[in-house]
This record gives sequence, C-alpha cells and structure tokens, in this order.
Amino acid sequence: MPALTSRRAPRPSKGQDLTTAPASGTPASRNTGYKVTGIRVLRSEWAKVWSLRSSLITLGVAVFLLVLFGAIASYTYSPGAVANSGPPGPGGSGADSTAVSLALTGVSFAQLAIGVLGVLLSAGEYSTGMIRSTLTAVPRRLPVLWSKAAVLGPIALILTTLGALAAFQLGTPGLDGEKIALSLGDDGVLRSLAGAGVYLGLVAVFGVALGVLLRNSAGAIAALVGILLILPGLASLLPDSMYDTLSPYFPNNAGSAVYSLHESSDALSPGAGLAVFAGWVALTLAGAAYRLAKTDV
Repeated sequence: MPALTSRRAPRPSKGQDLTTAPASGTPASRNTGYKVTGIRVLRSEWAKVWSLRSSLITLGVAVFLLVLFGAIASYTYSPGAVANSGPPGPGGSGADSTAVSLALTGVSFAQLAIGVLGVLLSAGEYSTGMIRSTLTAVPRRLPVLWSKAAVLGPIALILTTLGALAAFQLGTPGLDGEKIALSLGDDGVLRSLAGAGVYLGLVAVFGVALGVLLRNSAGAIAALVGILLILPGLASLLPDSMYDTLSPYFPNNAGSAVYSLHESSDALSPGAGLAVFAGWVALTLAGAAYRLAKTDV
C-alpha cells in the first residue's frame, strides 16, 4: 500500500518571518512590475478622449462649424455688401476681407466648441468624482494635467487645420472671378490656415487649464467665454489711448493675429500674437498646476 503524502505546508526555518513567508500555491511576489510612467498616463488620457461620446460630438461640431461658416461666407460674398456691413470674420474690416478671412469666419464659433471640450475633459472629472480614481492611479498629479493638454491640443490642432483647409477649398469656387480670390500657393495662405489650427489647439489647452483651475464645468465655461469674447467688448469702455495700447494683447485679439493673412497696423504680427496667446495659456496652466499640486481633490 503506497504511503500517504502530507499536504501540510513546510515548517518555516528558524528565524524566518512568518508575515513575509509566501502562501502555499501562490506566487512568491505579488508585485506586477507595473509603474506609473508618462507614456502610460498619456495612453490613459488618450483612451478617455476617444471613449467619451461627447468628445467625438464636440470635435465634430467644431470642425463642422469651421467648414460650414467658412463656405457660407465665401459663397455669399458681395464686395459692396461686405464693405457696408462690417467685418464678416477675422482679418480686419469688411473692405479688407480676403479669401482666407472668409474661409476662417467659423473660427470664432469653433473656438467655443473646442474650448468647452477642454473644460469638460478636465472639470468633468471633478463633477463626476472620477478625479479621485485618476489621482489615486497617478499620485504625482501633475502628469495628469500635462497629459490632458498634450493629448487634446494636438488632436484639436490637426482636425481644425484640416477643417480650415476644407473651408478654404470649398469656398474657392464661390469666389471665382473676385479680386480677393486666392489659391493655396499664394503667399501666406497656408501659413494662415495652419495658424488657425495652432490657435484652436491652444484654445483646447486653455480649456483644459481653466477646468483644472476652477474645478467646475459651468464656471470654467463661463470664464472661457468671458475671456475670449466678452473681455474685448468690456475693454472698449476704457479711454481710447489705453484701449489701443492694451487691445492687441487680449487673448482673442492676439490669437486672431496668428491666422491673419495681412499684418494690421493696430494688431500684433503672427509671431508676436502666437507668443502672447501662448503666454496666456501657459499662465493659466501654471495656475492650474499649482492648485492641483497644493490643494486636496
């Protein structure tokens, strides 16, 4: 008759710590070897963007508005009517309109959609409480902010640049025979269309920063609209000399200079406008980073 084998665990050797002895039938270590890295945080934020239906809808709306209003402005262009009705879009007075400024009429609408998306992706986590899980997984916190900005900014830049190109190409037949007609090969055209994408990409990052800074979706959206659209109007109440000095440095005006085809005497150059608007975004990001690092969830 075969001897029965004992199923009892081996007795620990003398001096062995029972609390660290591995259980029978289990791995000696439960450490999976995974750690938080910048790439993994980026992949997590990338998955969040594309897993939310609201992200796809908002991005689609932004590009649609950019293309729609640009094409409409080009096909409804009338030199006499534009000169008398004021500016139809970015680029100066109506009389100074170009094929590019008409194609980019939708930028003022697309910036709201893109900025709101940035707010929802950041402040939305505070509203749902998901931020607790996020910061538990990434206890250093700041990589979360950088990753949100690094993911959404390029996505917005690429899609809106393609939208600006589409708006220009769709509007070109509507301006056939007009003095303001341009082609992609003309000086400054591609730079202006790409500048619109750069501006809107920075607006997306601006929305992310406002969302983390204010931690409230409604408040951050109100701040976004106020800074980009209402602030220039309120500043017009200032004395003319002060307004003329400060106006080019307002976020929306500095951003408009980035994608303007011709430099205006009362506006910044494209390079200076980009630097100023990027400074506004960087300042807001710095405030968001400070609050994220120094305060509780």
